[in-house]
Amino acid sequence: MKKKLPIVLYLVITYHVPTTQKKGNRRDMQETEVRSSGQVEKCTIGIEELDTQLNGGIPTGSTVLVVGSSGSGKTTLCMQYLINGAKKGERGVFFTITEPLFKLTKNIEGFKFYDKKLVETGMVNLIDLRIISERLGLDAEKYTVEDASALLDVLRDIAEELDVKRLVMDSITALCYRLQTREMIRDFIFKLGTSLAAMKCTTLLTSEVPPRTFKYSQYEIEEFISDGIIFLGDVERRGDLIRTLQIVKMRGTSHSRTKFAMNISTDRGIELLPLLKSE
Repeated sequence: MKKKLPIVLYLVITYHVPTTQKKGNRRDMQETEVRSSGQVEKCTIGIEELDTQLNGGIPTGSTVLVVGSSGSGKTTLCMQYLINGAKKGERGVFFTITEPLFKLTKNIEGFKFYDKKLVETGMVNLIDLRIISERLGLDAEKYTVEDASALLDVLRDIAEELDVKRLVMDSITALCYRLQTREMIRDFIFKLGTSLAAMKCTTLLTSEVPPRTFKYSQYEIEEFISDGIIFLGDVERRGDLIRTLQIVKMRGTSHSRTKFAMNISTDRGIELLPLLKSE
């Protein structure tokens, strides 16, 4: 028998989510979706150069892997994606697995793109997935097939109840560790992506990899199930480490595969710049 959690409790354990919030108008939420010449609905990230390289944005309903080592900018990119969407009327949810909410918000509050009111009004919902797992009585280290199914139901229910159009899971690597087998990982990501795609919810999953390794995931399954891969790396120039960003794949749209230098600043968040060739 699947473990269930009342939907009211989901809202209680989110950070600053009013239990009386109402679903937004779907037409208003979709006004910001960009359409390319092929009439594919797009979800803009809100970072101008990155959206340009994606030919207008991520195809709506896609599941995209954001890959990088520690300090590469994965969480910042994902949070900027949610905030930019919320400013245009698209509600989002951020599931954290590896970082407490107070630490997450403390780290992001220094950026000018962050707007606390969007969190307080429920346009951006921050949820600690570990607390949900505890309420469901799931094993903290290993999930059974039944546990994974119950958690999947919870994630789908939250996305549907809040009517979110943007979802982030930080990180899918930590979740995959608990899923134990390659079959469970493949099944979980596939079912989650399919369910969210039906809701026209565009999902970013952060994937942790060791530094200076050309791989996209720890378990080498996530990249095959995902619709897109955005790889965050670095190059060394004269003793400095320069952050880089490259779109490896994105189903449903033409896109650049050029590697860009990526700058992170409190004023502008993430910016992409041409990566100059080394002398």
